[in-house]
Amino acid sequence: MLILQHHRLQPVAHCVSPHADARPDSTDISLLVVHGISLPAGQFGGPYINDLFLGCLDCNAHEDFVVLQGLRVSAHCLIRRDGSIVQYVDFDQRAWHAGVSEWQGRERCNDFSIGIELEGTDNTPYTELQYRSLAAMAAVIQENYPAITDSRIVGHEDIAPGRKTDPGPAFNWHHFRTLLQAQKAINNTRK
Repeated sequence: MLILQHHRLQPVAHCVSPHADARPDSTDISLLVVHGISLPAGQFGGPYINDLFLGCLDCNAHEDFVVLQGLRVSAHCLIRRDGSIVQYVDFDQRAWHAGVSEWQGRERCNDFSIGIELEGTDNTPYTELQYRSLAAMAAVIQENYPAITDSRIVGHEDIAPGRKTDPGPAFNWHHFRTLLQAQKAINNTRK
């Protein structure tokens, strides 16, 4: 069972990303953004996502990485294909995951959102273990940051339409939302 202590999920792996800073208002956390990522594109399980978020990616390690030279990016958490979670940025801090973005007329989504990356691609089905980890994580996040209502859990494609396409058509929103409701019901019985 996941819990949140001092804006950190427990028990998960923690790796501190240098690509984060203070939010303009650390009490204004009102959006959860789901992303999809793979490095190199379509390949899973390697060290490269971790290296990217930690600022130590060798951009000569693969021809696709040349465009990532100097990129400073992070997410609050990554969910690997096996469902394991790594947290890079405490939730009260601003991770650099959304880029140029807008939700319901409000720009700069990094200021008020939590970014969760799923290891995957727009067109590769995400794993059941990933959906279960995401549902467990989202339920705990919603308990602790109640401004993140169900309607305020969105995809990167929703906050940067035309610029971003993830998590893409392979992400089953209905399945995720069903698991999330079930997880919240389980959490409520444990209180």
